[in-house]
Amino acid sequence: MPTSTATIGPARIAVWLARGARDLGRAPLASLAHGLVFTIVALAILGIGWNHGWLLAGAFTGFVLPAPALATGLYELSRRLERGDSATLRDAIGAWRAASPALLRFGALLAAIGTAWVGFCWLVVRASAGSGAAAAAASPEGGVAALLRLFADERGAALFVAWIVAGGLVAAIVFAIGVVSVPMLLERRVTLRDAVLASVRVVGEHPFTMALWAAVIMAATLVAALSVVGWVVVVPLLGHASWHAYRDLVGEGAPPAGTPSAAR
Repeated sequence: MPTSTATIGPARIAVWLARGARDLGRAPLASLAHGLVFTIVALAILGIGWNHGWLLAGAFTGFVLPAPALATGLYELSRRLERGDSATLRDAIGAWRAASPALLRFGALLAAIGTAWVGFCWLVVRASAGSGAAAAAASPEGGVAALLRLFADERGAALFVAWIVAGGLVAAIVFAIGVVSVPMLLERRVTLRDAVLASVRVVGEHPFTMALWAAVIMAATLVAALSVVGWVVVVPLLGHASWHAYRDLVGEGAPPAGTPSAAR
């Protein structure tokens, strides 16, 4: 029986992580393959942006915004393990082939948000450019060293704070609309609107637990980023754990009352 939403407190986060680790251990190859792809993309972005600081500022943070949709394969693996079915990489890929139009649209929405964030970061750096470090960071030739110099002076420090605040706001919005909607769209035939509203409602009903869960995800991602290759393990762990968070928060069964029988 699913846990009652009234009983879901911060202590459940440890349960989600433990169950995520269990799923990772039961389907290691398929799970780690997701982490490997994520890591390769991160390294590619780092390589491209190393000599283009204006791009790196947004790209290295923006590419994690579509992560809820990119974790669809991991959700499918956990769902299959839950039912006692096979859980292979082929099964995970099959989840994308069978994805509903609503799920694909949501993935496109998150990708658009990530792209918009990259553009916003570039505009902020350009708006701050005049001479010296700011101009160097905003120029096509400005590398990561120029970007670090930009953040080092007084004006750059204010820019960095504004960047962090804006990034936190965007990440919070993406978390609120995606923490439940993606696994729901995978499992149930609901509309994109209903899935997003359900996700926002869950966050509103459990604000402290959800805020702590978001902080855990952010902290784990940042710690993994210190070695980059840490994402190989952290990404599948968080993906599987997120499925179990969904199970606790929404439960099993038919679509919520009032939802249409087919996703649009």
